[in-house]
Amino acid sequence: MPDERPTEGRKVDHIRIVLNEDVAAKGVSTGFGAYRLPHTAIPEIDLAEIDTRTTFLGKSLRAPLLISSMTGGASVAEQINLALAEAAEYLGLAMGVGSQRAAIADPRLAHTYQVRRVAPTIALLANVGAVQLNYGYGIEECRRAVEMIEADALILHLNPLQEAVQPEGNTNFKGLLGKIEAVCRALPVPVVIKEVGNGIGADDARRLYECGVRVIDVAGAGGTSWSEVERFRQTNDHGRRVAGAFADWGIPTAECIREVHAALPQVTIIGSGGVRTGVDVAKAIALGADVVGTAKPALADSISERGAEAVIEGLEAFLRELRVAMLCSGCVDLRALRALRLAA
Repeated sequence: MPDERPTEGRKVDHIRIVLNEDVAAKGVSTGFGAYRLPHTAIPEIDLAEIDTRTTFLGKSLRAPLLISSMTGGASVAEQINLALAEAAEYLGLAMGVGSQRAAIADPRLAHTYQVRRVAPTIALLANVGAVQLNYGYGIEECRRAVEMIEADALILHLNPLQEAVQPEGNTNFKGLLGKIEAVCRALPVPVVIKEVGNGIGADDARRLYECGVRVIDVAGAGGTSWSEVERFRQTNDHGRRVAGAFADWGIPTAECIREVHAALPQVTIIGSGGVRTGVDVAKAIALGADVVGTAKPALADSISERGAEAVIEGLEAFLRELRVAMLCSGCVDLRALRALRLAA
């Protein structure tokens, strides 16, 4: 039987561990280091004129960046989500919230996810675990997640490894494709399928596309490892050993993006998983991503004291790196960046 410890307590654990412990994947990299952007010594471009604008979920972004799903469902999470959302609004980025399971179970926690008061115009993504469709969730719960935060899309996240090593994990992933298809058909907003850091490859992407999924967040390996996060939550050596065995598990992010784009060029790809710099963003776009997700760089250590200011400061440097990478590779806009051939 799974441990039934409160979801809110688990959320607090996750925030504390991600901020304070070394939870990076071990023995596997994102794969971005295997590629180089071509350097152009005479780019014939004015840095000030580089255009990073794009559209996503029918909304305009000033840069192809999504602040990836992180948290919610606990009092401390409300402060974090509001800071992230305020920064996204200021910078013209998209944002996803963390799993809303806690607030669906206890509506008193809904406020920890609700950010429209500080971010009225951003592309905002709701989020529930796909595996919950095997544990009592259906169309109604998915609708509630979307309506709760006035979202533009719903993420159904896939996290079999995390659930398998989590003390209270839900581990029945059987028959989910048909249930995902039903959600895609019923919801009035797009469904985004997202891994949480172990990757989605071409074969899985094809199966998801056949179910009606048109946006895939590949969330590859090389960044935060959620099996490592869960290792720090274990209360015995056996649990720590099992979770620790998977620190190198998954498909590198760059490989995921390249594979899924080659197999399904018509799908909107969110490239996430260990994206740590604007140069990584540029490489992800050149490999086939439409939008790039990042979490850790947005979760500034000083967010609890400085709020949105700390997030904005970090992400402005991130976006500057993207623009400099575009200048030095001769790309005046994202269309030119997507046409680049990276050196391996």
